[in-house]
Amino acid sequence: MIDWEDEGFLLSKRKFRENANIINVFTKNYGKVSGIVYGGNSRKIKNFLQIGNKIYINHKSKNDKQIGYFQPEIIDPISPKYFDDKKRMCSISSLTAMLNLLLPEMQKNSKIFYSLVDFFDKLDESKWIQYYIAWEIYLIQELGFGIEYNKLKSKKNVNFQNFVIDGTAYEIPLFIFNKLGDVNNSDIKKGLVFTRKLLMNKFFLINNIQFPKFRFTLENYF
Repeated sequence: MIDWEDEGFLLSKRKFRENANIINVFTKNYGKVSGIVYGGNSRKIKNFLQIGNKIYINHKSKNDKQIGYFQPEIIDPISPKYFDDKKRMCSISSLTAMLNLLLPEMQKNSKIFYSLVDFFDKLDESKWIQYYIAWEIYLIQELGFGIEYNKLKSKKNVNFQNFVIDGTAYEIPLFIFNKLGDVNNSDIKKGLVFTRKLLMNKFFLINNIQFPKFRFTLENYF
């Protein structure tokens, strides 16, 4: 019997039988883990099994080759705070979908976990979308693809720079590599387009993975 406890963020859930769910959780110590939650459609549990919420789980399984069972409890109801904020809610749906698709099973990644904690801590700030873009760049780095930032240099009255990465040209808004300053929606849009193209080319298209629709929706808000 394998038995452990951990905290993490709910990445996905789907119905399993009449009154159960299969959920994916990005945990602090075990990485992305799948498990069955019996009673997951009951009012008590359903109310806090919201994508993006931070939960505590007690995991049990017969062996490491068989899906386990979760007994979840709520730690921080993050998503309900933004049910009336379409942009912020979309960012939560976007990043959880990407992590669910890109993270390997049962591989601890403390850096990405704490980057997510840090982003959620800043989600109420006015510059939250700039932090979101910065988070995507950090995710790209931690998944094994870096950018030579030293070759990107700000020039007077120049906000964007064309840069070729592995034979593909990108228009990179320089604000994302500098201190957070005031930017307009056009700048934000270009930042989101840049990180989206990089994510698609380096991780999604090459592995034939469908890019999350919520990420397209987030981009279209700007």
